[in-house]
Amino acid sequence: MRKLVLIIALSALMISCSSPDNQKVFINANGYTFSGDTLTRFSTLIIEDGKVKDIGGDELADGITSEQVTDLQNKTVLPGLTDAHAHVMGLGFQELNINIAGINSLEATLDSIKAYAEANPDLEWIQGRGWNQTLWPENEFPTAEDLDSVVPDRPVWLTRVDGHAGWGNTKALEMASISRDTPDPQGGRIIRDGRGDATGVFIDAAENYVTKVIPEPTAQERKLALEKALEKMASEGITSVHDAGITAQTWDLYKEVADAGNMITRIYAMIGGTGDDFDELSKSGPVDSYANDRLALRSVKLYSDGALGSRGAAMKEPYSDDPGNRGLLFYTQEEMNAMVNKSISNGYQTNVHSIGDRANLEVLDAFAQAKEKFGEQGLRHRIEHAQIVSLEDIPKFKELNLIASMQATHATSDMNMAEDRVGPERIKGGYAWQTFLDQGTVVANGSDFPVEHVNPFFGLYSSVTRQDHEGNPPGGWYPEESLSREETLKSFTINAAYAGHQEEVLGSLEPGKWADFIVIDRDFFEVPTIEIWQTEVLQTWVAGEKVFGE
Repeated sequence: MRKLVLIIALSALMISCSSPDNQKVFINANGYTFSGDTLTRFSTLIIEDGKVKDIGGDELADGITSEQVTDLQNKTVLPGLTDAHAHVMGLGFQELNINIAGINSLEATLDSIKAYAEANPDLEWIQGRGWNQTLWPENEFPTAEDLDSVVPDRPVWLTRVDGHAGWGNTKALEMASISRDTPDPQGGRIIRDGRGDATGVFIDAAENYVTKVIPEPTAQERKLALEKALEKMASEGITSVHDAGITAQTWDLYKEVADAGNMITRIYAMIGGTGDDFDELSKSGPVDSYANDRLALRSVKLYSDGALGSRGAAMKEPYSDDPGNRGLLFYTQEEMNAMVNKSISNGYQTNVHSIGDRANLEVLDAFAQAKEKFGEQGLRHRIEHAQIVSLEDIPKFKELNLIASMQATHATSDMNMAEDRVGPERIKGGYAWQTFLDQGTVVANGSDFPVEHVNPFFGLYSSVTRQDHEGNPPGGWYPEESLSREETLKSFTINAAYAGHQEEVLGSLEPGKWADFIVIDRDFFEVPTIEIWQTEVLQTWVAGEKVFGE
């Protein structure tokens, strides 16, 4: 009997000191995560069935014998990063088409376009994205004639870096039947010369004149673009992304890829607008979770105005550097109210792109009337970008329980022209991250890729420093609005998860949550600030499975 008891005890000890086949143990980690609002450290991470079972110190690993133990050799581990505002298919097609972002002159931009066209002689259209005239010495919009000089025989259509303007050559304008008599649409403008002829640049809604004649990508091209986007995000440490505006066709593609087990980055999708796609996708109501939280579809993306760089952002007063121009509101107040109400009445979180102070006020007023009409919905509505907000309007975010979904790299990309656009007083309500945090507003961070680079560490760096990659300006651009490293990481993790109603399953490495994490080559909390943007992702894990790295 005593022998039997001893055997049972030894067997129990062996079981307790081993780990099941579905368990993975990571030791010697320099780990950081949030527990509630508190930043905590860990050296051991235990994963079971794709979720965090436990985190703790070295003692947590004592007695564990498993082939699934990984020694991280003191490398830094962070929760997987969430980009709270981006365009997944836009990134994918940028990977397929020509990328002219960051080129510092018109001449060099044209050289790149010419080289791409010559290397792709079978393409019916030359398409791409990324031009930014504010980076060029000319600092003027380009023309169709500029493009004609390098590609005269095929249509060319190139989207500005912010997505709010397009540039076409003469062939493209001819195919779109653009003439002197073509009117400016509501919410858009055709840039014209002194005779009234189109020069080749189309702002916001006017882009549709050309884009509607561009052939739709094939199903295979769309799938390839998604694959490229997923691979790129995984390589940059993004484990979840909020996709700001999708179609019914795109949702079907996402489900197809998720059903095949190939959705290696989680996508929290926003339905693009309240039109036909919304009517189709909302028939069964919001989708809180699909394929083990790989997908969600419980929000709507609306637009109120254009962008600051193209002076399409709607301002209360004229632009400081363009008297008489107050930008473009896409909808009347009544139309905006109707769209917000339609989305909310169907149970959807409503997220509205608003750049200028006039646009932000219109959207704040729309949410205020919705609150009066429907009460407190608990849907966590968001204003996307909240870029230039009047100081007297910022408190309304807190009063209406709105989330400020902001993109740190917008500030450092725009600082070369933003104050020129709005002047020294209005800029005080621009890119005001710390002001929002101080009043208790949740700030979720992202990039708006492919408007900005997909690398989230560029955003983490911009949040902390408000400087470019050379460390300029010294001390940072309006540094009082910068975030601490802890606040910044929170905005890319638990705050972003909260902005997607997913804080119970994502955003931190706590027991019961999905084991989404990254291993990086330096300590985010200890390296000099100038090194933050240089951080390299060594491994990316989603639900306890490695999706990038050796």
